[in-house]
Amino acid sequence: MRPLKKILRLASVAAVVAVVAAGAWVWVTAHAPLPGLTQPLTLTVQTGASAATVARQLGEQGVLHAPLLFRLWARVSGAAGQLKAGEYELTPGISMTDILDLLVAGRVRLYPFTILEGWTWRDVRDAIEASSVIQKTVALTSAESMAALLPGNLQHAEGRLFPDTYTIARGTTDVELLRQAAELMRVRLAAAWDNRAVDLPLQTPQQLLTLASIIERETALDIERPEVAGVFIRRMRKGMRLQTDPTVIYGLGESFDGNLTRVHLLTDTPYNTYTRSGLPPTPIAMPGEASLQAAAHPREGDSLFFVASDKLDGSHVFSVTLDEHNAAVAAYIAALRRARINSP
Repeated sequence: MRPLKKILRLASVAAVVAVVAAGAWVWVTAHAPLPGLTQPLTLTVQTGASAATVARQLGEQGVLHAPLLFRLWARVSGAAGQLKAGEYELTPGISMTDILDLLVAGRVRLYPFTILEGWTWRDVRDAIEASSVIQKTVALTSAESMAALLPGNLQHAEGRLFPDTYTIARGTTDVELLRQAAELMRVRLAAAWDNRAVDLPLQTPQQLLTLASIIERETALDIERPEVAGVFIRRMRKGMRLQTDPTVIYGLGESFDGNLTRVHLLTDTPYNTYTRSGLPPTPIAMPGEASLQAAAHPREGDSLFFVASDKLDGSHVFSVTLDEHNAAVAAYIAALRRARINSP
């Protein structure tokens, strides 16, 4: 009997050693870089997909040579029932454990979506429609239809989306993106309003937003924005009309062909600040942080006019008197004529 006991004991030890060795091999393999992944790969996990489904996908894509081992490790590690749907980016050097960690945490692949300073609601709509990542759920046919999707019982969506680059997952809906951008604008506008300079002739955050949108469209130079704001604030205090071309252009809508004429300046619309006093009824674009801060903190001074510089570099000339302004306008027109003559 003793030899039999010895044999059984040895067999038991061997079995334990084999189990430990097998477990060690599984652990090492699960944590080792996958040899089949030699370049970045996108893995799409559908809602309700099991570890077996994912293992089969990875096997078919040549990433896993042993899909059964993936399923086993998912079960042993407790990840099998926690996989989240989405699009994941797998990179060389990743292991089975890393993949499961990604899927359990839901660290999906993110894409940039940018709203530029000065965009209108139409620009945002067109960018959404052109995106292959965003899921379209509604028809954005007007600024009012877009506003209906935003919180706060807004009547008009213009100016209500903060220009920024948003990182979104594939399948993010248009409504989700719009509400995210609207919430960021709400926060930034509230901060600008709460910290505004004293004695501004602005009664509401809406008016500050509208002024900021005009500043945004008037100059692309951050250094000029406070001076532009100062001109408009001084004109408002004096009861002068703002007389700003971007509001006229906005009021013309899609009929504007890029050539602003004197007839346009004399054609009355709710947005024509040559024919109407005060601010237009809504913002005319999406202002960025620099324009919000300029509207909240206009530069002190005496200038009441500005026009594009004859340097034709995007800068402006600011004037105190109408005579000075007319001279600057004449210089700008002359520079344009010279540039046209010298252009090939």
